[in-house]
Amino acid sequence: MAATDSIRDYAIGVFDSGMGGLTAVQELNRILPNENIIYFGDTARIPYGSRSRETILRYAAEDVAFLRQHEIKMIIAACGTVSSMALDTPIVEDMPFTGVIAPAIEAACSATKKKRVGIIGTPATIKSGSYIRAAAATHPDVMIIPQACPLLVHLVENGYTAFDDPVTRLVAEEYLTPVKKENVDVLILGCTHYPVIADIIGDIMGEGVRLISAGAEAAKFAKKCLMKQDLLTSRSEKGKNTYYVSDSTEMFEENARYFLHEEVHGDVFRSNF
Repeated sequence: MAATDSIRDYAIGVFDSGMGGLTAVQELNRILPNENIIYFGDTARIPYGSRSRETILRYAAEDVAFLRQHEIKMIIAACGTVSSMALDTPIVEDMPFTGVIAPAIEAACSATKKKRVGIIGTPATIKSGSYIRAAAATHPDVMIIPQACPLLVHLVENGYTAFDDPVTRLVAEEYLTPVKKENVDVLILGCTHYPVIADIIGDIMGEGVRLISAGAEAAKFAKKCLMKQDLLTSRSEKGKNTYYVSDSTEMFEENARYFLHEEVHGDVFRSNF
C-alpha cells in the first residue's frame, strides 16, 4: 500500500464477534488518539467461539468485507477465535493486518519469569492450539497452559461484570482454579471480552500473576505496524470512533460503557450487513 496523505488519514478497521473488541479500541484511543476507528461488532451472531472452523472463517470474511466498504488502512481482528483461525488461513493479505495472538504471546513470553504462561479463551480458540503453536515458534522454552471458558463471553455481553457479581465470580473460579494450580506467573486474557472482568480474574489468580490483554497488545502492535509503513495519520485533531453492529444498537450503546468507560450515544449504527 502506497503511503499517500489520503491513505494515512483513512481509518483503522476493527472487528469482533461482539463487543469484546472494544478493549482494543480503548487502547487504540489511548496510544493513537488522532486516528479514526471504524468498529464492526457482529452482535447478531455472537458467540463465534462455539462455531465450526468453516463457519468462523466465513463470518470473518464477511466482517472484513463490511469494513472494506469504508476507507480503511489496516484491519485488526480483535477476536481471539478469528485470530486463531487466521494463523493458518490468512484472511487479509493486501493491507496491514493483525490478530490478537502473536502480539499477546510476545508480551506474555517476555514477561514470564517462571516460563509458565496461562491462556484463557473460547472453546474454539483453545481447541485450535493457536497460542501453543505461536509460542513454540518464537519461545519454545515457555510452557503454555490453556483453559477454555465458554460462559464468560455471555456473562460479559449481558453486563454481569461487577467485581462482586456472584455468578461471574463462581464461573471464573471454576475455570481459573486449574490454571492457578499450574503455578503460572502470567495469564493471557485470550478473548477480548475478558479484560472487562480483569478485576475478578486478577483477584482469583492473585497478585503474583500478571494479566496480558490480547486486545491491548494487538493495538500496540498496530501502532508499530503503521509507524513502520508510514501510515500514521497526519491529522492533529482528535480522531473519531464510529461503531457498526449487526443487531441492536441500543444494547450495544448500553453495554459499551463497560468496555470504553464512556458513552457512545449517536456514534452507533445498524450495519447493512
